[in-house]
Amino acid sequence: MAEQTDPLLQVRNLTKTFFLPGGEVQAVSDVSFDIPRGSITGLVGESGSGKTTLGRALLRLIEPTSGQTIFDGQELNALDERGLRAARRRMQIIFQDPVSSLNPRLRVGDIIAEGLRAHGIGTRASRRDTVAGLLEEVGLDAGLMSRFPHEFSGGQRQRIGIARALALEPEFIVADESVSALDVSIPAQVLNLLLELRERRNLTMLFIAHDLSVVEYLCDQIAVMYLGRIVEIGPSRPLYERPAHPYTQALLSAIPLPDPTLERRRTILAGDIPSPLNPPSGCVFRTRCPEAAGICGERRPEPVAIGPAHQSYCWKTEELHARA
Repeated sequence: MAEQTDPLLQVRNLTKTFFLPGGEVQAVSDVSFDIPRGSITGLVGESGSGKTTLGRALLRLIEPTSGQTIFDGQELNALDERGLRAARRRMQIIFQDPVSSLNPRLRVGDIIAEGLRAHGIGTRASRRDTVAGLLEEVGLDAGLMSRFPHEFSGGQRQRIGIARALALEPEFIVADESVSALDVSIPAQVLNLLLELRERRNLTMLFIAHDLSVVEYLCDQIAVMYLGRIVEIGPSRPLYERPAHPYTQALLSAIPLPDPTLERRRTILAGDIPSPLNPPSGCVFRTRCPEAAGICGERRPEPVAIGPAHQSYCWKTEELHARA
């Protein structure tokens, strides 16, 4: 695991609101956190919690409504088109679906080289050499570059997506549910590849996932998201061993134990995640929280520090952490 260093990415009060005929949806609401340089931060939560929207807003693939994203000291949301184009060489994304994210009409070599061509990097011959090296780096044969995406398995297509993300030699990568669409036997191979690439290239990553066992294996820091807001963030081991937020506790209680003779005490949440068109007042988790009290509906909780770089957004943080 990477040691805590200065942040490569700083997110401050980031908000993304979608304006729909039925009302406003705050998919990301006032989110703040740091990603240390050379580390992997996991972003977890149920479907509909805003994870993918946050990841894309950080890269300005969708425009945030307000807030700041500071990358290596540079405010990304203040950049014009030319400045953003230059910054994009340093930031890339691995998409969730390795099928729809690859153009079926292009050969694999052209898909991986697309960013190089767009930025005017190298000659045709040098780009071909770069693509060959990238394919080999992600565990594929360089001779496959003339094939089309449909000729590959799901795991191989995801490796192609990873090679494409590496082509411009970025410093920061958003991996959006990059193993969730793969067959059961494949994710471990992709996760090990990401760890190797982090060490080899000194990459910084935001790894978006819903499988907490995967996140524990891969990530140095974990942020837990619910209905557009981060409810707990901290280093992986302390957060897994003593989670402080009731939502984090419920998610962790659902992880299967590898020993069938052991039984984990489950925390079953009532109901479903509320509609973002009409979020609860105060703490957004209160309608499903087994610990909810009167104050939870009145005011949004402030972050409470419970350890180095470990914070929980709950009115009962200290009580729950002591009980964990």
